[in-house]
Amino acid sequence: MQDISEIWLHDLQEKLPNEPLTVADVRIGVFYTAAGLSNGHVGIAFTPRDLNDTVCCPKSAASAPPAGRMAGQAAWKLAEYACSPVPLRRSVGVAVLNALSALAMERHGVCGGKLLVGVDALDAAEVRPDDRVAMVGGFVPFIKKLKGKISDLWVIDKRPQALKADERSFWCAPEQAGETLSKASVVIMTGSTLVEGGLDELLDAARNARRVIMAGPTASPWPPTFFARGVHVLGGIRVKDGAKLLQVVSEGGSGYFFEDFAEKVCIVKEEQLH
Repeated sequence: MQDISEIWLHDLQEKLPNEPLTVADVRIGVFYTAAGLSNGHVGIAFTPRDLNDTVCCPKSAASAPPAGRMAGQAAWKLAEYACSPVPLRRSVGVAVLNALSALAMERHGVCGGKLLVGVDALDAAEVRPDDRVAMVGGFVPFIKKLKGKISDLWVIDKRPQALKADERSFWCAPEQAGETLSKASVVIMTGSTLVEGGLDELLDAARNARRVIMAGPTASPWPPTFFARGVHVLGGIRVKDGAKLLQVVSEGGSGYFFEDFAEKVCIVKEEQLH
C-alpha cells in the first residue's frame, strides 16, 4: 500500500499543477517546525524530539535536513521530505505539505468536507458516553474532557510518565496499539503521527472505528487524502499571520503560543454531518 504522505503529495500536485512555488523560509523549533512559501502561506509540523542520534557528526548530518540550503528550493522538492525515513526531514516535508494544503483549500474549498471555525475536534466528533476511545499520544486537553465520561479510555504513548498519577491506568504501550485500536469505537490521533511514522498501520488498525480523529496543528492537511484513508475529523489550524507564526516557532513556542496568529479549525467529512 502506498504511503499516505506520498498520496498526499500526489493529490496536491494534481490540484496545484505547475505551481512554481519556492520555500522562502524554514524554521525548526523545539516544539514545531514551520515552512513559509514564496506566496506567503505557512505550514506547521511537529518537531520530533526522541531522536536516536545527533546531527553534529558527519554521518547523521548527512541525513539531516540541509541547513542553510532549504530556503529558495522548490516547494515540491522539499515536500518530498515528508516521505523520508528521517523524522526531522519528515517534519520539514509535512510543514511544506500543510502550507501547500492551505493554498489548495483557498483555491478549491474543502472537498468532501465542511470547515468549522473555532470548533473543537472532539466536539465535532460527537463522542458518546458508550464509546470506547483509544488515543494515540497523550493529548492532555482531550484526556481531561473524556475521563469519567465514556465507557473506556486507552492512551497509547511511549512514556507512561506523560500521564498524571490518576490517569496512569489509561496507559497502553505502543506494542499494544494494533489490538487497542481494533476494539475502539472512537480513535484519536495527534497530528504528530505524520512525522513520527506508522500512520498507515494505525489507520488500518482503526478501520472499524465509528470515528477517527486527527488533531493538533500538524493535522492541517488537504482533507480528501485523509478522508479516503478513514479519517472522519481533522482538527488543525488556519494560519492568519505567517510571519509571526514563523517567529514564534523559531523562538521555541509551543501550540499554546499560536492562538494570536492562527485560528483553530475543524474539517468534518460530509457523510458524518447530520
